[in-house]
Amino acid sequence: MNLEAFVLGCGGMMPLPNRHLTSVLLRREGELFLFDCGEGTQVSLRRLNLRWKKISVIFISHTHADHVTGIPGLLMLSSQVDRDDPLYIIGPPKIAEYIESSRRVLDMYINYEIIVKEITSPGIIYKGDGFHVRCFPLSHTKPCYGYTLEEEARPGEFFPQKAQELNIPVGKLWGKLQKGETVQTEDGRTIKPEDVMGNPRMGRKFSFVTDSLASPEISTHVMGSDLFICEGMFSKDLIQDAHAKKHMTAYEAAKIAASSPGVKKLALIHYSPRYTEYELKNLLKEAQEVFPDTVLTRDRMIFPIEYPD
Repeated sequence: MNLEAFVLGCGGMMPLPNRHLTSVLLRREGELFLFDCGEGTQVSLRRLNLRWKKISVIFISHTHADHVTGIPGLLMLSSQVDRDDPLYIIGPPKIAEYIESSRRVLDMYINYEIIVKEITSPGIIYKGDGFHVRCFPLSHTKPCYGYTLEEEARPGEFFPQKAQELNIPVGKLWGKLQKGETVQTEDGRTIKPEDVMGNPRMGRKFSFVTDSLASPEISTHVMGSDLFICEGMFSKDLIQDAHAKKHMTAYEAAKIAASSPGVKKLALIHYSPRYTEYELKNLLKEAQEVFPDTVLTRDRMIFPIEYPD
């Protein structure tokens, strides 16, 4: 089952010619999930030829303009295609007010169901087939949340030889065992999945954190992430400015990754517009001093997320 992350925008505060505002799309076997929706999101969706009508849920970190200004256009665009499924929008308080006021003031034509859910407490906020999305609070100038998408463990490897040794006939019983079900043979024996299967295999984990002071609590939530996308808005020399605005530096993002067991890759995002493309290399260097497997995201960069085993 494929799992891929598409960076639709990597910038913060204001869009630049080659840096749209923060937005990341996660595709899991054809189902799409959008994390934040900054200005320019539609442009990257079109350039990557992604089918926006397949977006199931939009998860919003907070209601600052550079994270939500792409939503109205996306809602209106979705009315131009045949959409049968509802669109969920999940975010902090006031996201419902923003959606409703945008629809009213812009007199939007919407021909599908929009379901807006405001987060009232951290924890699991969305469940799908074999996975769930969890939110956790961040420390910013207004209510803000980070997100993780975590897959459930997969059944272990099936060993046909063991099934044959137990005289289990090939067919439906093999299929049920591979799905983790206990079966009964015609001669009355009970066969458990562990009799013919290896240990359960881990699923994958994606984490998204932006606009927050660094804190040890973040590490507890993002541990085990195959891909950890985190803001790296400032360089170390501007740490006081970062903290005054309740942001973190690239160096601090790397410290979080380094202190989170099992994080495989850190992808920095949400850069201050003060940095040129060349100057961003300094942020990368500072982060890699702490967490070597760090990359700078760029608009329309794609990250395949592979199974660990």
